[in-house]
Amino acid sequence: MDNLRTILQENEVQFEIIHHEKPIRTAQEGADYFGIELGQTAPTLVLKSEKGYFSMIISGSRGRVDLEELSGILGCNHLKMANPKEVQQITGYTVGSVPLVGLSLPCIVDRELFRYPFIYGGTGEPTSTLKITPKALEKLNQVVVLLD
Repeated sequence: MDNLRTILQENEVQFEIIHHEKPIRTAQEGADYFGIELGQTAPTLVLKSEKGYFSMIISGSRGRVDLEELSGILGCNHLKMANPKEVQQITGYTVGSVPLVGLSLPCIVDRELFRYPFIYGGTGEPTSTLKITPKALEKLNQVVVLLD
């Protein structure tokens, strides 16, 4: 968490780390807890390809992501979700707690998130949530694709 806070402060972005007693496990739980639209929740997923790993930050209101189409955009032969063990090994975090910023992975960001002044996602700890602007999210990650 200190690393995350340092990155956010050094880059002078607007953010808030919100602590809560219980982990938030789904986008709907997050929307209900914070009183926000489902689309403002922003889970960070990890994808695996023959070219390596990618982080993908999507809007909680997005349905399924077409991984076949995305693999074509990324120039990969095959793209799939990393399993929980791989997520832990690659990021150092458990599934559901992967932070929105601070990963050294190429990043795919959902354009839908830019509809909101703030989005809410992982901090690396299951009992806290990062509130951040979508522009800051874009600034602090190695964005390789903006997903339509």
